[in-house]
Formats: sequence, C-alpha cells, structure tokens
Amino acid sequence: MDTFSRRHGLSRPDADILIRYEAPDDLRNAIVDLAYQCGFKPSDLRRVLCSMLYRTPDRNNWSDFPNVDDEVRDLISDCEWFEVYDLIELLAQSYARNGGDFAGETNRMFRIKGVGWQLVGTRLEVRGSEAFELAVKEGQRELLQRGSHTAANELHEAILDLSRRPNPEVSGAIQHAMAALECVARDVCVSKDTLGDVLRKNPHLFPKPVDQIVDKAWGYTSNYGRHLVEGSPPAFDEAELVVGLAGALARYLSRRFPKSSV
Repeated sequence: MDTFSRRHGLSRPDADILIRYEAPDDLRNAIVDLAYQCGFKPSDLRRVLCSMLYRTPDRNNWSDFPNVDDEVRDLISDCEWFEVYDLIELLAQSYARNGGDFAGETNRMFRIKGVGWQLVGTRLEVRGSEAFELAVKEGQRELLQRGSHTAANELHEAILDLSRRPNPEVSGAIQHAMAALECVARDVCVSKDTLGDVLRKNPHLFPKPVDQIVDKAWGYTSNYGRHLVEGSPPAFDEAELVVGLAGALARYLSRRFPKSSV
C-alpha cells in the first residue's frame, strides 16, 4: 500500500500497550476493515468465521454489501476474544499463500491501537514495549550468531509461553528465560553449575551491582519458575519483566564474550 507517509518513512508513535487478553469492538471492526483493504471479500470472512464458530451462512444474504458484511460483523461480535486472534492467524495463513503483506498491515494497526500482539509470519506472538522487543529479539538473534542455539531456543520458548491463548504459561516463560541466561553463563564460564553457583564462582561475570540483580532474579525464578507456591502464581507483567531482563543479560554476555574468545 503506497502512501505519502510510507514513501517518506513517517509513522505514528506506538501507542501504549493496553489490549492483550481482550478484543474490544473497535478492534474487531478494524480487523474486518483491514481484511477488506487487503483484498478479502465479506463472503471470504463469512466462510472462515462460520467454519470457526460452526455456524451456517445465512442463505438470504447474497450481496457482499451491506448484507454479508453485516453478517460478518455480527459473527465476529459473537467470537470470544481469543477466537478473534484465531481469525487473524487464519487470515494471515490465507494471505501468505497469495504472497501478500497482511501481517505487515495488521502489525501496523496493532501498534497504533496498543495491541500487545504481533504477527510473526502467520503466528501471533506476544509484543512488549520497544525495550522488551529489543532485549528479547536482539538477544535471540545474537545468541544464534554466537552459536548458542540452545539458549536462543529457550528465549523463543519463553515468548511462546507468554503467547499462549487464552491463558499464558507465565511460570514456563520465567523458567525458559532464565534457562537461556544460565545456558550462556555456563558456556562463557565452561561450567555445568547452576546459574547461582556460576555467579558466586565468577563474581566479575556481570558489573556490580548488576550481579546482585541477576542473583535476585535467579532466586525469584526458583520461587516462581521452578518451585511454585500454591495460591501465588506470578503475574504476566512479572513474567514479561523476567523474560526481557534475561534477554538483555544474555545479549550482554554474548557481546562481552564472543564465541571465538571463549
């Protein structure tokens, strides 16, 4: 879609993330409008929605506008919030087969509306703040470049756990994120110790007082990632914080100790 703003590299600043485990009416209508802009017809959306919801299309509605469009908007209004995101993934899969950029358009809309999801290929993954994205995505990329594939995969699994619908696996995300950091620290220090022991035996691995932050984060993970307390599950925001922190710290170690110098 060629527009003045895109030709000149202009865009709105990202809105604060306010929408994640919900799908307000404004977002539902925006998805329908965006699908039309990307070439989907009301009859296309009706077919997908009816299949999702096990409904029979209204045979009395045969003209796309306004009849089938009205039916589509009624159907999407009946969706549970997570089914709305299922619809987006199904549309992305369909559009990808035709070589289009439905994902790019959807992600732009999400950033404008403050939606905490993003399409990566045809799959929705959790989206955090710009700092979170930089820490985790760049951390994962640099770990792969370093050859730390196990650590990179642990970060990826943390993102997948945060992205689970309708209920994120927050404890799993915390565990995977800190496992990524532990894996890099072990590699750097040529050790099979736990991260806590690696920190104690290598006090200069992180600058002070960052080393204390890492040690506290490891202790937090023991309480909420591996040894859960009944009735005290970690909150999503806490898990997101740990994942972002682990990504940033893993990236720091990757840069400070390149594979060639280990």
